[in-house]
Amino acid sequence: MNASATTELPVVVIGAGPAGLAAAAHLVDQGIEPLVLEAGPTAGTAVREWSHVRLFSTWGEVVDPAAEKLLAPTGWTRPDPVTYPSGGDWAELYLQPLADVLGERVRTGATVTGVSRAGRDRIVDADREQQPFVVHVAYADGHEERVFARAVIDASGTWATPGPAGGSGLPALGEKAAADRITYRVPDLKDPAVRARYAGRRTAVIGSGASAFTALAHLADLAESDDGAGTRGVWILRRGISGSTFGGGDADRLPARGALGLAAKAAVDEGHADAVTGFRTEAIDRDTDGRLVLVGEDGRRLEPVDEVIVLTGFRPDLSFLDELRLGLDERLQAPVALAPLIDPNQHSCGTVHPHGHRELSHPEQGVYLVGMKSYGRAPTFLAMTGYEQVRSVAAAIAGDLESADRVELTLPETGVCGGAGLFDAPDAAEADGGGCCAPAPQLVQLGALTPAGAAAEQTQAPAGGCCGS
Repeated sequence: MNASATTELPVVVIGAGPAGLAAAAHLVDQGIEPLVLEAGPTAGTAVREWSHVRLFSTWGEVVDPAAEKLLAPTGWTRPDPVTYPSGGDWAELYLQPLADVLGERVRTGATVTGVSRAGRDRIVDADREQQPFVVHVAYADGHEERVFARAVIDASGTWATPGPAGGSGLPALGEKAAADRITYRVPDLKDPAVRARYAGRRTAVIGSGASAFTALAHLADLAESDDGAGTRGVWILRRGISGSTFGGGDADRLPARGALGLAAKAAVDEGHADAVTGFRTEAIDRDTDGRLVLVGEDGRRLEPVDEVIVLTGFRPDLSFLDELRLGLDERLQAPVALAPLIDPNQHSCGTVHPHGHRELSHPEQGVYLVGMKSYGRAPTFLAMTGYEQVRSVAAAIAGDLESADRVELTLPETGVCGGAGLFDAPDAAEADGGGCCAPAPQLVQLGALTPAGAAAEQTQAPAGGCCGS
């Protein structure tokens, strides 16, 4: 197939979530036909799975400009830009209308099972870049199809591949066998059946990010309700508790994000959750009555719990891209040029630099990983980052490199400085001189049972660095 014929082909966009639909809108704006392939039954399938969770970004920050332009002729108006949507709001009031406008350009129930170059596996060099991409698709009704494309934008996200409970990046021993008592999502405690599962029970929450904060806050709310007496959380932290444990608080420029950390702190302070620090889960056993016992790599066995909520981040599914020549960082599984810009060892204060098609490109020209997928295993991705990514990528595919290279993005600071760090050692006690010492892992309970002075020491750390190796 010659080059001119290839340019007549659509750009395949994998995933009809926020980044994928925005990519389609930008392609339409550039006069390029997109074909969006969504594995789920509706647009925004993954977002709908956390429909009960409220975003910490406002409506003004989660609507893409090109998408809004495409929606405008239908009479669509953006909700109040200073209010906060839930995942359900985002899907129903924005993503679904956008998919409706795109019409037949969006196919649901369409799972991409492989991407390659037509007639070329990843080994073959000859005329490789002159060949179109070939995308294998399996549909919900059982039939399969080969789709040819001029370029491929993978916006499939990472929602389907959550991190495990195991502290080494692998599932803990017994984790799969205990699947009936484990969830990898923030539970919807407004659902009566889900609420009954956690009410009056002891639940371990493994994780240290915004999702863990949300789960702890929801469990605390349940504990204070009429039907939640006896509800108790056990917060499992691979690090110790320091000034950054609960996020940026009032210093976070996304106030709702800062409030999540403060809500988690309140859950601990008010006695609704204990915090187990310096604990890396090695195994999940069952006691004689079927309750779960978390076993640490250091041999500690925690008191039994009824349920476990694992919120240890996500990782990209790269299996269907195996025939493409991708350039990925060996640690983060993000594009090699992007990885240093988002490395959680360094970036947690809104210091991520603007980036676009050049940082998202690969040795296989014409393929881009965007949105959450582009960050690999790195956390703290924001919708506005994805929207600027796809604007730049669409312009590059259209050949408008001047626009594609004009990447501008200012992210709100988290209020947590110094990087999140990739080594989950317990936080060292930080002296004024920035020295390091490693306290023994411990169980701490903050609040009424802890003297005020001790609580302040455990939750606030003076400025200074601390090595973690």
